[in-house]
Amino acid sequence: MANNEDSKPAETPAAKPAEAKAADTAPAPAAAATPAGDQKPADANSNNRGGDNRGGDNRGGGQNRGGGGGNQRGGFGGRQREAAPTDSEGNELTEKVVFINRCSKVVKGGRRFSFSALVVSGNEKGSVGVGFGKANEVAECIKKASGIANKSLEKIKLNGPTIPHEVYAEFGGGKVLLKPASPGTGVIAGGGVRAVCEAVGIHDILAKSIGSNNHANVVKATIKALTMLRNKEEVFSLRGLKKEKSV
Repeated sequence: MANNEDSKPAETPAAKPAEAKAADTAPAPAAAATPAGDQKPADANSNNRGGDNRGGDNRGGGQNRGGGGGNQRGGFGGRQREAAPTDSEGNELTEKVVFINRCSKVVKGGRRFSFSALVVSGNEKGSVGVGFGKANEVAECIKKASGIANKSLEKIKLNGPTIPHEVYAEFGGGKVLLKPASPGTGVIAGGGVRAVCEAVGIHDILAKSIGSNNHANVVKATIKALTMLRNKEEVFSLRGLKKEKSV
């Protein structure tokens, strides 16, 4: 019996490391069995981080921060326009800048500029006003002049698209002559006279400025002439006559 036990071949110590090495180098069956969708390669990480979440709809698409949608922070719909000014009756006012003047003052460090603006405002339905504003910036002086013009509206009596009769008025050195015109003539005027006529809603008129070229005086002379207009009803009531019956 001792001889038989001694005759069994002894296991070499190098056999075990060889088997372990072969087991380590063999591919794992679990890794081959798993589907590709359960793995998390570098491409999948890029879809989660730089794709839909960060570079897609949230940040790059622009619905939250900017871009095409811009509903919350920026984009095309981010800012709201200021509402247009209206008169006491709710009619929208149109503003026309007639003249902007720049004034410079020489000081120790150089020159300082200031600006003044003349603005005409009207609802194109028989109301018109003029405003004059001063400021160190152009936008600020126009804003001041517009506010003054909107508060100084005057009612004008018109005869449809033209004026009821010829009128002449003076303000300072400005002298203005206004004449009614037939339909289709248009506004035959220039400068401040044209701005006032368009703001008040006149479409056919003949106008002539025969005095000073000062913009403020011409505009105020035009508004003075328009306030002197009267229609037939007023003239008949002043003379104590009844209104003529239409045949």
